[in-house]
Amino acid sequence: MSDPDLVDLRQRAKDGDRDAIDQLVELAGERGDLAELRQLAEDGNADAAAQLVELATELGDLNELRRLADQGDRDAADQLVELAAERADVGELRRLADGGNRDAADVLAELTDEQDEAE
Repeated sequence: MSDPDLVDLRQRAKDGDRDAIDQLVELAGERGDLAELRQLAEDGNADAAAQLVELATELGDLNELRRLADQGDRDAADQLVELAAERADVGELRRLADGGNRDAADVLAELTDEQDEAE
């Protein structure tokens, strides 16, 4: 898609054209454009928010997942717990658990038990 076409698509999306919004979300996902997805998600587009979480997970962008999780995005929090568990990142799990994430608390307890058994 050419730059002028993208500008036109963004304008149509801004004007509320649902098809343009959907196309913009799809293009941003394909291009790996976190900034575009972030803007669309902040404008209230649930598909963009889901795509943003998916892309951030694929990229291993913990900062983006943290930002989304801290804003209350449950899918981002779930992905963050999963990534932290895979990496045995006790600090991240503790941060999430301290913030009230029960899944993180459960994983943290499991990791702590495993570490205690290994010693």
